[in-house]
Formats: sequence, C-alpha cells, structure tokens
Amino acid sequence: MSTDDIRDGVQLTNLDQPLFDGAGASKRQFVDYLDAVADRMLPGLVDRPLSVVRIRPGQEAFMQKNVPKYTPDWIRTVPVWAEASRREIHYALCNDRPTLIWFANQRAVEYHPTLYRVDQPDRPTHLVLDIDPPEGETFTVALQAALLVRQALAELSMTAALKTSGAKGVHVIVPLTGATTEEVAAATRALAVRAERLDPDLATTAFVREEREGKVFLDSTRAGGATVVAAYSPRLRPGVPVSFPLDWDDLDGVQPGNFTVHTVLELMGSADPWAERLPAPQSLNPVLVEEGRQIPIARVAAMHAGKRRRAQARRESAEAEAAGTIDPSPEAPA
Repeated sequence: MSTDDIRDGVQLTNLDQPLFDGAGASKRQFVDYLDAVADRMLPGLVDRPLSVVRIRPGQEAFMQKNVPKYTPDWIRTVPVWAEASRREIHYALCNDRPTLIWFANQRAVEYHPTLYRVDQPDRPTHLVLDIDPPEGETFTVALQAALLVRQALAELSMTAALKTSGAKGVHVIVPLTGATTEEVAAATRALAVRAERLDPDLATTAFVREEREGKVFLDSTRAGGATVVAAYSPRLRPGVPVSFPLDWDDLDGVQPGNFTVHTVLELMGSADPWAERLPAPQSLNPVLVEEGRQIPIARVAAMHAGKRRRAQARRESAEAEAAGTIDPSPEAPA
C-alpha cells in the first residue's frame, strides 16, 4: 500500500509512519479518523479562529495560531489582533472537509476553536467550565464536580452538555444566545462559585494551585478570546484519546481512555452524540451575571495576591535585616 494518497484534493504523505512517539496509531489511522468524523466535528469549527497543536517527527509539540506561509490559498483565514503580543495573527477557519484533511496531513492533532464566531467576536456562543481532578485523584472526582455544576445550573433553570476534555478532565458546555463577552465571563465565575458552595470539600475555584488543598479545580477562565478543544478532537497523548460527549445519566465507570481514535467510531455508529446532547442556546440568567461581576477575575486576583506576597516578603526581610537577625552580606561563609 502506498504511503501517500490524495483525499478531497489534498495530497497526503507518510501515512504509514507513527503519528507521534507513543501514539499507538499511524498517521493513516489518524487521517482516517478525522475524515470519518468530519461531518460531526466541523459544526464546532466553522467560522471560528482555530488554534491547533501540531507535532513533527522528532520534535516537540507546539501550538500553531498563525497559519504558516505555505498554507494553501484556498484555506480561509482571518486576521485577529493579539493584544498580548501586539501583533496581528492570521488564524485559519476550518470550514470544510478539505481544510480539516489538510491540517491532519500537517499532523495537527488537536483542534481548539474560539468560543465566538468570527462575525460576532463579542458574542460567545458557549459558556465553559473546565474541570480537572487534582494530582493523584481519579477521573471520578471530576465527574462528581461536574454534577455540582449541573445542579447549580438547574437551580437557575439552565442546562448544559458534558464531554471529556480528552486529557484528564471534563468540560461543561452551556450554549448561549445574546450574551456579551463580559457577561459570559462574569456568569462563568458566578457559576463556578455556586458549584463550589454546594460541596466545598470536593470543589474549589482557587486559581493558585497551592491553595486548592487537593480539591477539584473549577476553572472559570475560559471566556473572551479563550479556546476550548472541539468535541471529537484527538489529543496529543499516548493512545490518542478524543474529547467525547458524555451522558449525564450514565457516568458510572466512564474513563477518558474509553474514547480514542480507535474506539469512538464504533461507539458512535452513524449517530452524532454531541449534537444530540447539546441543549438549545439559552439566555444567561441576569442574577448570575450580577453575582459574577462582584467576583474578582481569577488570574488578576492571583497576580495581585502574588505581588502582595512578594511585597510582604521584602518588608519582612528588610525588617529582619534592620533588627540584625540576618546577615545582609552576599559573601559565602568561610
């Protein structure tokens, strides 16, 4: 069998090579998987600036946002100003099967679209809570924390879908309509706090890892220009697991390793479980938005807390030096 192929007009190469070290899958198997799920995966990618995680043989994986110079001119791109790097980035829009196949041939393993569509950058279409178990804990505790989020949403007459992240945690996804970036960010913070209050021994919103005390982290920072890995996207991990939809009422025994590029096609058959489980877009509860506006943004609060700790440490060091309890000399002892 040839190691090359042409699919949807895209020249494919080195198909019988391993996808990456430890993948347990060839590049051909990977391309075949994406080709098979394209119709179900593309709705989550269309018209959303796309970041991908790629890997080249013998090199470290990297996240690609700016499309490379050799990108075919038939692939749609969109310029987006990046405030952090003070430059314009040209993102791809993965709007069709040939574009997805081209990325697959580039060994783009992971697909991370924005939460907004390019024509409405200030209107996120989803609220996302990213839930990860702490080190040493099982996937089950992440599922238990997700159920807290579901309960908090139910108290607000809102609903969500659930999927594995494809890594070690889960994503709770709430489709939205009519909300601004600021409103979604505020509501996400408030939802996380509400879920934390339901079982503070299990879940935490503490952004600083050292303050989590071994609890499940409810990450409320996926808002604004953030991305989230697409449903059905593979992940660059041993065995090539997939971000896969879960049924809220059938979580017993679920493990991330159940869902890989080798297993999910048979699990799905001809169905599209993500489309089936996603509720209709809903309006944000205004009470949730107002609650969130009173909650500090996690990253900003953590940054200020770090500055305060460093300033306190400097003051204590200066006071100790003035009191003669420490030796200010940089010289090493004889």
